[in-house]
Amino acid sequence: MYAQIIVDVPTQQTNHSFDYLVPAALQDTIQKGMRVAVPFGRSQRLVQGFVVDLSASTKFGGSIKPIDHLLDFEPVLNEELLQLSQWLAQQTFSFWISCMQTMLPNIMRAKYQKMAVALTASIKANAFFQGQSTKILDNKLPLAIQKQLITWKKHEVIDIKYLVKNQAQPLKQWFIKRKDYDYSKLLTQLRPQAKKQRQLLQLFIDQPQLRTISLQTLLQEKHFTAATINAVVKKGWLAKVKQVIWRKPTTVNEGPTHALQLTLQQQAAYRRIIAAHDQVILLEGITGSGKTEVYLQSIQYFLAQGKTALMLVPEIALTPQMVAQVRGRFGQQVAVLHSGLSKGERYDEWRRIETGQAQVVVGARSAVFAPLKNIGIIIIDEEHEVSYKQDENPRYHARDVALWRGRYHHCPVVLGSATPSLESRARGQKQVYQLVQLTQRINQKALPQVEIVDLRQNSNLTSQPDLSLPLVKALQECQQRHEQAILLLNRRGFASCLLCRECGYVPHCPNCDITLTVHLQEHYLMCHYCGHKQAIMKTCPRCGSHKLRFGGTGTQKVEQQLHSILPQARIIRMDNDTTKRKNGHLQLLNQFEHEGDILLGTQMIAKGLDFPNVTLVGVINADTSLVINDFRSSERTFQLLTQVSGRAGRAQKTGKVYIQTYNPQHYAIQLAAQQDYEKFYQQEMLFRHQSGYPPYFYLIKISVSHHSQAQAFKLAFQIAQQIKPVLNPPEQLLGPTEPTIARIKNRYSYQIVIKYRINPNLLKTLHQIVNNVQVDKKRGFLVAIDNEPQQME
Repeated sequence: MYAQIIVDVPTQQTNHSFDYLVPAALQDTIQKGMRVAVPFGRSQRLVQGFVVDLSASTKFGGSIKPIDHLLDFEPVLNEELLQLSQWLAQQTFSFWISCMQTMLPNIMRAKYQKMAVALTASIKANAFFQGQSTKILDNKLPLAIQKQLITWKKHEVIDIKYLVKNQAQPLKQWFIKRKDYDYSKLLTQLRPQAKKQRQLLQLFIDQPQLRTISLQTLLQEKHFTAATINAVVKKGWLAKVKQVIWRKPTTVNEGPTHALQLTLQQQAAYRRIIAAHDQVILLEGITGSGKTEVYLQSIQYFLAQGKTALMLVPEIALTPQMVAQVRGRFGQQVAVLHSGLSKGERYDEWRRIETGQAQVVVGARSAVFAPLKNIGIIIIDEEHEVSYKQDENPRYHARDVALWRGRYHHCPVVLGSATPSLESRARGQKQVYQLVQLTQRINQKALPQVEIVDLRQNSNLTSQPDLSLPLVKALQECQQRHEQAILLLNRRGFASCLLCRECGYVPHCPNCDITLTVHLQEHYLMCHYCGHKQAIMKTCPRCGSHKLRFGGTGTQKVEQQLHSILPQARIIRMDNDTTKRKNGHLQLLNQFEHEGDILLGTQMIAKGLDFPNVTLVGVINADTSLVINDFRSSERTFQLLTQVSGRAGRAQKTGKVYIQTYNPQHYAIQLAAQQDYEKFYQQEMLFRHQSGYPPYFYLIKISVSHHSQAQAFKLAFQIAQQIKPVLNPPEQLLGPTEPTIARIKNRYSYQIVIKYRINPNLLKTLHQIVNNVQVDKKRGFLVAIDNEPQQME
């Protein structure tokens, strides 16, 4: 028997399967999707590989090397994920091995040890375990032993766990374990004064099925003392042991919830979803229209059919609240996956999904690869969000992966949003997707009143440069009513730059063509691209002047201004600086819900949050996303303003929104204030048609970088010349041009943008370019091909 293996050597020359001989001892146990160690190259070094197929013969005429040993005793990638990884590699112009590794927790890509755990007394007594419950497995176990372990695993008499060296370790806790005694008789041996010891034994007498109980539970919930427990353990009547437990990602505390009565519109949407089979549903619902309840009841329907469910949310900040709602409905059936988890937590959640202990998965972008089987429904909330697109190889869009999995499982894919992407809405218009609309809030309350504040008018200005007079008055009135407010500013830090008023000097990053951002509380200037930091200077290095001031604004600066006008207000600042710590998002949201007055933050607070006491929303500068050099800037601005406006007045209290801008007549701002998605869609589609952008054309962006600017341009020009002959009218090639930030991390970049229709010759040419990249990489070049880029630079 032969195995076709993709080796963990990410180069173009190795981007195909290699044939290896399967040793006789493994022929009835090896399976597709397992990881193995195989000798590779002239040095015969052992590398990791994935088994992608098995065959009885080989076409290779040379000597076939044998597999050295197995890394897994069961597949880590099932048949679906193997097929998906191959499709993803083609779609994203990536290496197959990179796509496979993207699907697994990081812990499984690191160095690790395997540990066999004996689950029965007879196995524990086997010579392999030598009376011990656990055994660290050497990677070079004899094949006969490997075969025996696989047999034991199949019969569920052992379990295999992974221990990661110097990284996430299995979480262990102390447990108190029952021993083989008649505890009723033991009570007679206790002195009358030993009341607590008597109560401890009585606990095991009253619950004969109780084998172990955590020490933490005995101390905190049962109110036993350590002295009492240790005394009984010392007598030998109970045992104190350490056991591995599942890590549980922290989330918002939420008790059990029950299905709510659906409105007529929600009922219609629910019926369309459960009858959709393998179709795509675009659920367009205004903020507060009850999309989440439709999601939950749809999930419930498919769980009742014995199927599983996958739900994606765009931001880690949204995950705690969404997980709380889903867990409140489905309890321990829910697993959560996002980058905010520790490696150990993520691995434990992945194992719960892979073993079928969790039937519902909620998570951010990478959760789309969750190893669910028999999927009944896939939901993507806020489907328009750019965070669903991966910026690094493989540059996949979670929506595309979800659609592929939906076709594989013949299940509905629900794309939900109050402001769908133009591409999705156009497909809904053409009935490629089923368009389902929710046009009313579930509590029948009107959308919040929105006021546009023209920052060009002196009458709107105050002593605080970032807070207008109408917004300040609204904040003061909100405080007086003991209600809460949310303020959005899409720029973290204290100020966007430091400026010398004498000579105009502005500190720039030494590695990137960008100014350094001021972080006043941390006392440093920082580049948000390469991470370079340096102390805030007191004198200008060019002219020696002390007249340095802060230009622009950031969340830290606005927080300082808020404290000056509302000294009693409890302000919670939420940005990348304040949420660095584990569970930082969750802690800040909890703090705001119970004791905060104003939540000030970046885009992460603009969507998904639901606080009934929030009646005021303020947008500090609506122009931040409007002036970006991107054809989607108007769409992004409209979506952001509509989403953040929807945070106000979600319960019984009326909401009010203030949008501060220097462009009050811009159609994106005007239509966002009116919450008129239909009119915006029509106007923006006209612009896209005239300028030849999606959804009328597909896009591909090619980025070329090198330490030499001239060399980067030379290769970019050569690639452009290679592509031009295969384009058909009216397809276009733009560039090569410099991006907005031409140098990042001391590498100069040029980019090419291709507008195309369905063109097999173009895709073939691009794959040829990928084949040539390996040679260019050795000369210091980096070439990246981004299919359907979500951000233009």
